[in-house]
Amino acid sequence: MTKSTKSPFVGSRTTTRGALIVWGLLICATLYICYFSHLGVLGFIGPDEPRYAWIARGMMESHDWVTPRLYGKPWFEKPPLFYWGAGLAFKWFGVSEATARLPSAISALLATIALAWLALRLYGQETARWSLLLLPTTAGMIGFSHAAATDMPFGGMFTIAIVSAAAVLGLTRNKNTPILPRTPWLALILFGFFLGAAVLAKGPAAIILCGGAVFFWAFLTKRRRDALRLLHPVAIASFCATALPWYVRCSRRNPDFLRVFIIEHNFKRFLTPEFQHTQPFWFYLPVVLIALLPWTALFLWSSLHGVARLVRTHTAQESKWFLTCWAGFCLLFFSISRSKLPGYILPALPALVLIFAHSLTAIAKLPRWLLRVALLLFSLLLFVPLVYIQLLGPHFSYGNAAIVTGVCAIVALMGAANLLLASFGRPARQKGLLPLLAAGCVVPILLATMVAYFIAPSFLKLDPSGKILAQQVQKEKIPLDDLAVGWMSRGQHFGMNFYLHQEIKDWNLENSGKPYVLTDIRGCRNLDPIPFACEPMPFDEQATGVFLYHIVMRGSMQGLRPGNSGGQAQKKE
Repeated sequence: MTKSTKSPFVGSRTTTRGALIVWGLLICATLYICYFSHLGVLGFIGPDEPRYAWIARGMMESHDWVTPRLYGKPWFEKPPLFYWGAGLAFKWFGVSEATARLPSAISALLATIALAWLALRLYGQETARWSLLLLPTTAGMIGFSHAAATDMPFGGMFTIAIVSAAAVLGLTRNKNTPILPRTPWLALILFGFFLGAAVLAKGPAAIILCGGAVFFWAFLTKRRRDALRLLHPVAIASFCATALPWYVRCSRRNPDFLRVFIIEHNFKRFLTPEFQHTQPFWFYLPVVLIALLPWTALFLWSSLHGVARLVRTHTAQESKWFLTCWAGFCLLFFSISRSKLPGYILPALPALVLIFAHSLTAIAKLPRWLLRVALLLFSLLLFVPLVYIQLLGPHFSYGNAAIVTGVCAIVALMGAANLLLASFGRPARQKGLLPLLAAGCVVPILLATMVAYFIAPSFLKLDPSGKILAQQVQKEKIPLDDLAVGWMSRGQHFGMNFYLHQEIKDWNLENSGKPYVLTDIRGCRNLDPIPFACEPMPFDEQATGVFLYHIVMRGSMQGLRPGNSGGQAQKKE
C-alpha cells in the first residue's frame, strides 16, 4: 500500500550562483515583509491581545515568571511561553505593540525554517526554496505572525517538534545516510524539547496532536514499531526537563492551578460549549481555504490530484502519508471540539503548504495544464472585484472609496500572483530563468501585504484597540479611580486598561458610586442601577465610538423606572 521515500536529491538540478543570490534576496524579503514588517501598525485588537500583553508586562515588572497574573489576580487560561517571550521583548526593546507581537513573528520564522529543512531532506532543494516563499505569503501565517497571542508560538513549536519526529522516524534519510541506522540523538533531544515548548505554549493538546498524527501514519504505513522510537528515554527526558518545571512550580504556588487550567480551560473547552465559541463541524474547511490565500487554488488542485492518484495506484510515499496525517489529524481534532477559533488550525498549515509546494515542483508526469487552468480561472475571479469597482463605482454607493479600492487592489494582486504562477511555472527539469520568473509570483503578494499594512489603520472607522480611548481619558484628566465602564466591547475595554496601565472596572452595584462612566450608548440608558441624571463630557466619540458621562444625580434600585430615568437622562443631555 505504501512506497518508500526515495532519495530527495535524485533528479535535482544545479542552480547557478546568480540564481541562488536572487532566490536568497527574494526569500529574505518575503520573510521580513510577511513576518516582521509593521508589527505595530495597529493597536491591540480583540480581547486576547491586551490581556496577554498585560500579563507579560506584569511578569517583566514584578520579576515573577511563574504565576501569570491579570489585574493582580492569578490567571490560568494559557501557559507562560508567550508571556515569557513578550516579557523579555518588553524588557529588552521597550513596551509596545511591535515588541508584544515579536514572539509570534519569531515563532513563524522558526516554523518556516524547520519546514524548509524537512522539504530539503524529503524532496530536494527546489521544494525547500518554494516552501520558504509559499508558507510566509499565506494569509494565515501573515495574520497570526502579527498577533500578540499564543496561536503562533504554539504552531511554531509544534511544527519544529513534528519535523524532529520525522527525523526520528527515519523519513529524512537519503543516499548519504549510513546503511546501518544510528540513534538520532539530536533529533530525539529536539523532539522532546520543542514538544515540551508547545505544551508550555498552549497545553497538553500538543501531545494529543503529535501522538494522533504519528499513530495514523504508523497505521497506514504499517510501521508501528518505528513509531515507538518517539518514546525513547532521551526524548522523554528532554520533554520533561522542558515542560514539567513550570507546571510543578506553578501548581505548588497555586493549589487550584491544575483544576482551573486542565479541567476548565482544556477539557471543558474541548468537550462543552461553555466558552461560547461554538461552530459547526465543517467550520475549519472555509477557514483553511481563507488561511491559504492566495494559494487556495494550488492547494485544491494538489489535493484533488493526490486523491485521484491514490485511488488509481493504491500507493503513496510515506512522507506524503506523514504530512497528510499531520494536517488531517489537526483538522479532525479541532473540528470535533465544541469550542472553535480560527487560530486553532495553525499547526496544520505548514504540512498543507509542503504538500502543494512539492506538487508544484514534482510535475514530470502530472497534468500540469489542469493546474494552469485552475490558476488562471482563480486569478480572473480575484480580478473581478477591482474591475467591478472601477467600472461601476461612480454609480454605486460602497462607503469609503479609497479603502474599498485598496481592498480590491489587494485581492487583484493575489490574482496577479496566481497569473504569474500559471504563466511561468514549469516542470522541475526546466532550466534557465523560468524558475525565477515563477518565483516572482510572490512579488504581488509582498506588494499586497504592504498595501494592507498601509490601509489597515484607516480601514477601521472606530479604533477597536482602546488606544485612542485611553488617550482621550488622559487628555480630559479624568481620575482613573473615579471612572467605570458601563458598556463597550471587551477588546476595547481590555485595550484601554492596558494603555492606561490600570484596570477600569465595570459599572455595577459595587462600583455605582463612580462619578464618571464610559459607555457606547447615549444617555447612560444601559447602566444598572440607572443614574437619575448624567451630563456628557467633552470626548472624541467619532474616533472611539464611546461616550463619557459625569453622573450628576443617582437613582436607587427601588424608586426609579428605566423609562423615566432614561428620558430624563436624554433630556439632560
